[in-house]
Amino acid sequence: MTSFSDPVAVSGYGQRTARLVPGLADLHRMGALLLAERSPEAGRILVLGAGGGLELKAFAGMYPDWRFCGVDPSAEMLDQARAELGAHAERVQFLEGYIENAPEDLFDGAACLLTLHFLEAEDRLRTLREIKRRLKPGAAFIAAHHSFPNDTRSKDRWLARYAAFAAASGMPDAQTENGIAAMKERLPVLPPEEDAALLREAGFCDVELFYSAFTFKGWVGYAK
Repeated sequence: MTSFSDPVAVSGYGQRTARLVPGLADLHRMGALLLAERSPEAGRILVLGAGGGLELKAFAGMYPDWRFCGVDPSAEMLDQARAELGAHAERVQFLEGYIENAPEDLFDGAACLLTLHFLEAEDRLRTLREIKRRLKPGAAFIAAHHSFPNDTRSKDRWLARYAAFAAASGMPDAQTENGIAAMKERLPVLPPEEDAALLREAGFCDVELFYSAFTFKGWVGYAK
């Protein structure tokens, strides 16, 4: 059972993520503002990795006329998203699966937050291309996830900073240490320049960094 299907872990996802991701609420707020630059007032937004509902709740609260398609492979995380959204949930089409399961409609914007770092470069590029294929020309896409240099010395330095932030936010030392070990072993983190290059290769233009917080980076790009 993974942490995304364990009911106890899922129920604590929001609180845990807020402790681990610097400026999480501001990331959501900035992301919504960037999407709104290119979205109509009654836009339809694709959110990949929507389980937990944190960004959906933030976006829905800021833009009451937006509607959403929220895609996630974990049924338990989608249930948590429904609970998190409350009355806003009626504005969301929830889909269990991956980007291939998303409608092939043309959306007014898309977001993928804290998700792409789970994918190897080849799968990441394929996913980005599928997102771009579902966007109207000129629509904004925002992505944010772990991204830092992956030579051994740099990786250790940045993960130590990530651990220090988690400890300062009240995360138990043992939980943080286990998380760092898992990241080293299983998380295919790319350096920022490679992440940005994949966005361009997938068909996004004018790619810009808008968020940088220790091990996390966030970009905005636009569908050609």
